[in-house]
Amino acid sequence: MGDKQLDAVYAARTTQEAESAYDAWASDYDADLMRMGYRLPWHFAAAVLTHVPRAGPILDAGCGTGLQMEPLYLMGWRGVTGVDLSEGMLKVAGAKGLYDDLQKVDLSQPLPFDSDRFAACFCVGTLTPGHAPIEALDELIRVTRPGGHLVFSLRHDAGQLPHYPEYVDRLVGMGRIAETFRSATFATMPLGEPAVRNAVHVMEVQP
Repeated sequence: MGDKQLDAVYAARTTQEAESAYDAWASDYDADLMRMGYRLPWHFAAAVLTHVPRAGPILDAGCGTGLQMEPLYLMGWRGVTGVDLSEGMLKVAGAKGLYDDLQKVDLSQPLPFDSDRFAACFCVGTLTPGHAPIEALDELIRVTRPGGHLVFSLRHDAGQLPHYPEYVDRLVGMGRIAETFRSATFATMPLGEPAVRNAVHVMEVQP
């Protein structure tokens, strides 16, 4: 079981600590999460397939090992660039053949892409305390075309910081994004960490 690795990820307080924790976990990441009943990739894919037109190019921000892209790839989605902080995770993702391009990128910094570059941006299990800051949404919005979609997960449990959902509400209130769908909350890892709950949010980037 990946309890020690999961604890190390949750305990990370700096970018360097998070990178090291994920590098150490990369080879066992998929197997450990499957043992914990990990549901997020498939709930995310269901939301995308229902609410997002198939168009490219696509950015998968915080792609990890690519678990969330596996169901979409099987359904014919192509033209995806994956970025992640961890070289170890990118190596595992690369071996799956899901991505057209993979790059090491820190989501707390400006993204190395032109504005309006992508038709859609995905960010699954990444905008969460101890991982990427919620302010990363500003860059994801910048690189997504007006009318394009931004799909991300957020925690909805006692481990969430109020600043995260509040920031999303602020962006909606400013007219930068409009929410087109929000899933019900669900246990993300019911067999390992049943208290962790997420929802999938589908946003349309506004002009």
